[in-house]
Amino acid sequence: MNSLSLKLALRFVFARKRAMSMSLLGIVFGIAFFVVTQAQTSGFEVFFIRTILGTNGSIRVSDRFQDLDGTVSKVSKDGSARFIFRSRENARYVEGIEYPQIVRQALEDFPQVSGISEILEGTAVLDSGSRKHVVQVHGLRIKDHLMVSDLENQVIHGSVERLASDRSGVLVGSRIAERLRLEPGDRVTLIGGTENEQLRVSGIFETGVSQIDKNRLYLDLSTLRSFLGKPFGGSVFQVSVKDPDAVAGIAAQMQETIGHRVVGWQEREKVWLEVFKALRVSSAITVSSILLLSGLGMFNVFAIMVIEKSRDVAILRSMGFTPRDVSAVFLWQGGIVLFAGILLGSALGFLTTYGISRIPLRIRGIFSTDSFVVNWDLSHYLWAALISTLFVGVASWIPARRAARIEPAKIIRETL
Repeated sequence: MNSLSLKLALRFVFARKRAMSMSLLGIVFGIAFFVVTQAQTSGFEVFFIRTILGTNGSIRVSDRFQDLDGTVSKVSKDGSARFIFRSRENARYVEGIEYPQIVRQALEDFPQVSGISEILEGTAVLDSGSRKHVVQVHGLRIKDHLMVSDLENQVIHGSVERLASDRSGVLVGSRIAERLRLEPGDRVTLIGGTENEQLRVSGIFETGVSQIDKNRLYLDLSTLRSFLGKPFGGSVFQVSVKDPDAVAGIAAQMQETIGHRVVGWQEREKVWLEVFKALRVSSAITVSSILLLSGLGMFNVFAIMVIEKSRDVAILRSMGFTPRDVSAVFLWQGGIVLFAGILLGSALGFLTTYGISRIPLRIRGIFSTDSFVVNWDLSHYLWAALISTLFVGVASWIPARRAARIEPAKIIRETL
């Protein structure tokens, strides 16, 4: 009976081509729009995460706590340990890391750590001779910093090799260079420390994060210590890990172990991550309404079809079809339209997503891109298929159940 039910379903589908085509188009466009919107919103989110990880790293280790309230260890359902660090409100702390070598050795014992960069931060004034600009100065060892950042790829003029070979070299943010009209090789003066420091521009970098590009400088750690008069301590660590998604648990363990404030990138960028999440959920709900309307349209088509085909259903029942077989005819109709809609909708979503990714779009603010950013993720297609299956399944099941309840004797008497 299953093959016969399928053949009858195909015949019923092609008998109402216009109505079925409208339902099919609704599913196709609903799936395509769902895939495209999710690819865009998640694409920008993934690109933002990649930007902040490449600029500020996965984990930041800074001040040492002096007044601690201990720790609490929990075990999750899957058996993995979770660590929660608690410190007293208004706890005292020592600014920066007093003993970098000891803390570095402790951090290196964590198997998840893939890179550690010591950074000394300060504020100064950069003088190009014609203009001055207040800047945030980051002193670092360039070889270590390349292990925890994407700085090498962010340099748009000059190179990091120049900074590595020149202790008086400096990497300048693109917005600073634009304001002061700087080029690689230009001489600048850093003002504000124990004495003015003469520097040479080794390169110009652009992260796309406007607050960084218009305020930040990178120079050698020993040079900045001399400039600020801080021969020891006061620095922070930027740490990269093998699995950035597991940073929350790793940061808690680090904080418990070394007694310093440790902040993961999820906590540091919580506001922006919540914004991206809200946009992604909002777009999914909005676009899903198209699939809902398609399901309602299909429900109306099937409901009318049950009324129109009552005599045919009665004849099938009298020929030996069971209520289950009759119900299968209408469910097969929904399945046929759904299957075609998923295939065509996924194909249209893929092609549209590719086309959008080629559209030029210059963005400078929280990240830097010159085109639409999309995220190619199979889960977008699976979620679209799941939502459409839910709506179409309900739209098919209710009329199919009604058709299965038709009494053949009653229908035949009424038509005589």
